[in-house]
Amino acid sequence: MSSDTVLSDDTGTGAPTRAAALLREVFGFDAFRPGQGEIVEAVAAGDNVLAIMPTGGGKSLCYQLPALIGHGVTVVVSPLIALMRDQVRALREAGVEAGALTSGNTPEETDAVWDALHDGRLKLLYLAPERLASGGTQRMLAEAGVTRIAVDEAHCVSQWGHDFRPDYLRIGELRRALGVPLAAFTATADTETQGEIVTRLFDGAAPTTFLRGFDRPNLHLAFQPKDQPRRQILAFAAARRGQSGIVYCGTRAKTESLAQALREEGHSALAYHGGMEPDQRRDTEERFATEDGLIVVATVAFGMGVDKPDIRWVAHADLPKSIEAYYQEIGRAGRDGAPAETLTLFGADDIRLRRSQIDEGNAPPERRAADHGRLNALLGLAEAIGCRRRQLLSYFGEDHPGNCGGCDLCDRPPETFDGTEAVRKALSAALRTGESFGAGHLIDILLGNATDKVRQRGHESLPTFGVGKDLSRSQWQAVFRQMMGRDLIRPDPDRHGALWMTEAARPILRGEAGITLRRDTIDRAKAARPAVKTLVSEEDAPLMSALKAKRRALAEAARVPAYVIFPDRTLIEMAERRPANLDEMAGISGIGAKKLERYGAAFLEVIRGEAEAVHPARRKLAGGSSGAVYDRLLSAQADLARGPDGTDKPLSCSASQLAKVAEVRPRDADTLTRLLGERRAERFGAAFLDILQDG
Repeated sequence: MSSDTVLSDDTGTGAPTRAAALLREVFGFDAFRPGQGEIVEAVAAGDNVLAIMPTGGGKSLCYQLPALIGHGVTVVVSPLIALMRDQVRALREAGVEAGALTSGNTPEETDAVWDALHDGRLKLLYLAPERLASGGTQRMLAEAGVTRIAVDEAHCVSQWGHDFRPDYLRIGELRRALGVPLAAFTATADTETQGEIVTRLFDGAAPTTFLRGFDRPNLHLAFQPKDQPRRQILAFAAARRGQSGIVYCGTRAKTESLAQALREEGHSALAYHGGMEPDQRRDTEERFATEDGLIVVATVAFGMGVDKPDIRWVAHADLPKSIEAYYQEIGRAGRDGAPAETLTLFGADDIRLRRSQIDEGNAPPERRAADHGRLNALLGLAEAIGCRRRQLLSYFGEDHPGNCGGCDLCDRPPETFDGTEAVRKALSAALRTGESFGAGHLIDILLGNATDKVRQRGHESLPTFGVGKDLSRSQWQAVFRQMMGRDLIRPDPDRHGALWMTEAARPILRGEAGITLRRDTIDRAKAARPAVKTLVSEEDAPLMSALKAKRRALAEAARVPAYVIFPDRTLIEMAERRPANLDEMAGISGIGAKKLERYGAAFLEVIRGEAEAVHPARRKLAGGSSGAVYDRLLSAQADLARGPDGTDKPLSCSASQLAKVAEVRPRDADTLTRLLGERRAERFGAAFLDILQDG
């Protein structure tokens, strides 16, 4: 379908034109995100649609907007009560009639939904898939004038997917009974999962399919080998103090102990796992949705359908079970499009556990082989020697030119070495011991450590005994870890994790292929000290704090999550652009007509109050001649913020940089460049030097 096709609707207005108007008026956005416009058009036209979009790519808008364009009710099948309630609250704040029928409703809430349905006011009705098991649901929907079904998290229909929900299998039956189009949305669906979605939901008839890329450029990707993992997680959280985050753990016990450790470090943190009482889980979900800066330490039981857009970071204390699971879980960060960060820890124990979970499962052989492939892809990502984003996207069949500049390996390219000889020695040690031992024993042989276990088995007489003294134990551990990541060796769960060689290793062993490895990444991880991460520049930070405080107060008064008022991305834009009136405020992304009317004046008041306040860096210069120089520098910067002709990208110096220049008063361009950096010196240098020479 071409993007310039004009569709008709009840109003007689072309649907694309109407959609653009509603996008601005209701949701506060001037333009669609990449790919959204085509999908909205297809859904509004009544096509059956399968849309595979990155988490945070704006899937919800692709069925919410068509619901407002056309007549009747759009039924949204969604997996979690918390997700449905959040979306309904956000829609109502934007002035849209929406409701949910869930087991968590009060009788009054259910009555209100029925009344809105009966009166023809309701545009979107959210249901859990389990509700479809009720005999009366189908009849109720037929009488309610349903014109479209939307399915969120559609991968739940697939036995290949990692969040299979049996009740999703009833959706296809509902589509046939109502005779209405269906739009299915998911963030992760490999070939098998896509095939099962088409079979289950569309009776095998291919829907209009949109594959809208998997890249999330606002997410920073990082991996670290485990080395005191609790310390690593605490350091990562400390550098992001006050920001909402999720820590995923492999066991329930670890969620409890790590949440306690975070609280002892002064963080607001809660545990979440399937062993908790339902009321406890609901309370944690509610607090996470409504509180700024809360950390949830959870098993994978938490997160599917989490719709909180301002989660600023996600950390994995243990390796996820597959590359799809990894992508889905990190995708819960930064859904508002603002910068967010991820960290994944991994170690040999993780790899052994994940392998044994696959091998000991009841899945048929082809499924187990596929699951090993998914895990191998994640291990390869963990042990990558080049841009992680490029490797991740390549797995999903997407090209990424060059280095991304948004992962740890682009930040600090790894040191590599020719690992061919080391790998051959390791493989030789495994083969000469009958592929019957784990990495620890093999490393003792390579290092020449005559332990009791080595002597009991006569392994001190092997030709490989002591041939690996050129590497330390930690370096050999890194070699074995990377060999597993490249799928050269695998642990045998039937023999206590004994390592055996795969076919992929034979060319290296025979001298027909070489291999490049990373130097021990644990040493590098220790050297990297986490820097404190901020959402805005130092100059805008006080205003950002004030805006967040106002948002929190309004959210508490309205008893809604803070992001329902405005997401972080909108506050960041306010802090940076500092609108002076309601007209300018209306141009901020995420502020529709209803929200402008409700909250515009309150946030303008905060911006004006902050503008009148003296920045701490300026306050320190009060009473001296440097204060007057600072003010003149600030004025010159304002004139040149968009370049000499007013058309360049906005640029500014931080308050502390201006204060430093005012105090030091450099007289030459080189010194000024050292203080400001090349880009800022190029923009402001000549004007600043004129002021400094006059002063």
